[in-house]
Amino acid sequence: MNMTCRALTRSALLLLAVCAAQIVHADDGAARTGKPACATNPAPRAVEYPWMSITRWREMFADQVARARQGNVDVMFLGDSITEMWTKSVWDENFCQFKPANFGIGGDNTGNVLWRLQDPAIASLKPKLVVLLIGVNNINLCGEKPEEVFSGIQAVVAKLRELYPSARILLNAVLPEGEQPDSPGRRSVVALDKMVATLEDGKTVFFRDYGPRFVGADGKLSAELQPDFLHLSEKGYRIWAAAMRPDIEQLLKDR
Repeated sequence: MNMTCRALTRSALLLLAVCAAQIVHADDGAARTGKPACATNPAPRAVEYPWMSITRWREMFADQVARARQGNVDVMFLGDSITEMWTKSVWDENFCQFKPANFGIGGDNTGNVLWRLQDPAIASLKPKLVVLLIGVNNINLCGEKPEEVFSGIQAVVAKLRELYPSARILLNAVLPEGEQPDSPGRRSVVALDKMVATLEDGKTVFFRDYGPRFVGADGKLSAELQPDFLHLSEKGYRIWAAAMRPDIEQLLKDR
């Protein structure tokens, strides 16, 4: 069931983080294992994870296609688990009036998103605004370097501009991960976001970094906001929504 004015919740947050941490060390990147790159290779989910089977991924994608066929989507939220798992209360309070639909799937990388965007029903949508957050799974599940992930985000933005030429894109910086400021994941995200920021053109693509709201004065992440130092708690979602909603309103108003 895809979320419009209803939000999905998942019980596998901590398991997701544990599995991701294991996989990133096991896989030293697509270029070094002979596998196709995640970043710019449009492909459906091909890996069975303990927290999501391929069958479940296909079911979620089918739900999204069905939702796309209904149309009437002004604000399209697109991304991975962090997008997928908006809580119902926060979603309804902040976005319901914008005719939103949620096209997030947990575990997706940029290549998965590129593949999903090829579907005729999804490609035929006419959103006024696309809220995009993608890339952390390229780091954690594909073992890609920041510059590789950037090429994937760049490809997704280009595809969105091709499919939805009249839409604006609210391009989110990848949110911080890893409790400590010097953790490998945090360093990768910081390097990646510096590159992602260059995609803003002030006309169609608008980059926003909401990440600093989740970082303490000591540089650490809070378990209260990100229980596994990656995914958001309900309080974390409320902080993100409060920061992002004015930008959504402004971008819709200025069209």
